[in-house]
Amino acid sequence: MDETVAEYIRRTVLKIPRDEIKSMLQKWGFLSEKQLQTINFHQIKENVSQDVVQLCEANSADIKQAAVLDIIYNHIYPNKRVWSVYQMNKTGEETEIFDLTDFKKKFKRQLQSALKNVTISFREYEDNAIWIRIAWGTPYKKPNQYKTSYVVYHSQTPYVFISASVLKSNLPLLCQALVLASNYHDIREMELRSHSLNSLKDIVFKRYSQNFQTYHPRPLQERNVAPESTDVRIIQENRNEKERIQRVNREVFGDGPQPKLEFAQYKLETMFKSDPKMDVLDKKEPFRCLVKFYSPHLLESLKALAPAGIADAPLSPLLTCIPQKARNYFKIREKKGLFPGSFVSP
Repeated sequence: MDETVAEYIRRTVLKIPRDEIKSMLQKWGFLSEKQLQTINFHQIKENVSQDVVQLCEANSADIKQAAVLDIIYNHIYPNKRVWSVYQMNKTGEETEIFDLTDFKKKFKRQLQSALKNVTISFREYEDNAIWIRIAWGTPYKKPNQYKTSYVVYHSQTPYVFISASVLKSNLPLLCQALVLASNYHDIREMELRSHSLNSLKDIVFKRYSQNFQTYHPRPLQERNVAPESTDVRIIQENRNEKERIQRVNREVFGDGPQPKLEFAQYKLETMFKSDPKMDVLDKKEPFRCLVKFYSPHLLESLKALAPAGIADAPLSPLLTCIPQKARNYFKIREKKGLFPGSFVSP
């Protein structure tokens, strides 16, 4: 077994929590149950990793087998990576039967024709998710197994979740291979990003209960307290206002927890209005703005603004509709014929 493969397997085992090493090796299936029984999983992890490497060497493991173990680890711990959502589109409404073997063949052929030194591994899961691991090299260097890209493609949907490697220059190659292998026409980033892969799936597959309705706050005078109000009336007014905020917040965001979204952005375009006499602008051009949101838990942070008294309830739809706006972003741009940064198949 190659020394680089042995070192990679050793490091992968060291990443796994001690009480999960045996079960993860069993899912891997490369070592027999009899071989696993020879390992003392109660010793220090370094010794466990060395024992695993010795058994893998006896089985003549190569980088393809090692890559499968890495896929299993990332599937169990997807939050270790940052994921972005991409959406693919077809030119027509035609539907085709998905062929996994054909998809793998086309994907590998496209990447390997563009870049000779690349390692590609696949693993299918029961929810129609295909996990793809890509280790990138250069024309003169072997693939770096420690800087990999991960792709999760649900074959019954147009959505792809990508955790890109440090080498961003390889992203166009990856997107082009996905488009050609899956028989789509183009692919574009949805501008949603998070460590939580499951939360991103909840958003694009609409598997959570957030409502996207527009609410109009009551006029300010309705909330004013009359000068002659007593302390009891003030307390009751505050209580009623808190109940209203909770009710509106529940109607906007739903009862359940929000998907864990860490990044979102969309573009605003509006006309700048000013007094014609001031002559601020020589030309009447639209005012354009790129709005970006960052937070460890963006939707829960927005949900907490009104109850905390930081913002009025209900929040502006520009905030509460971030996931919906990301889904509608491409429909709007498609009508305008604006596709910067897209990857189109030949």
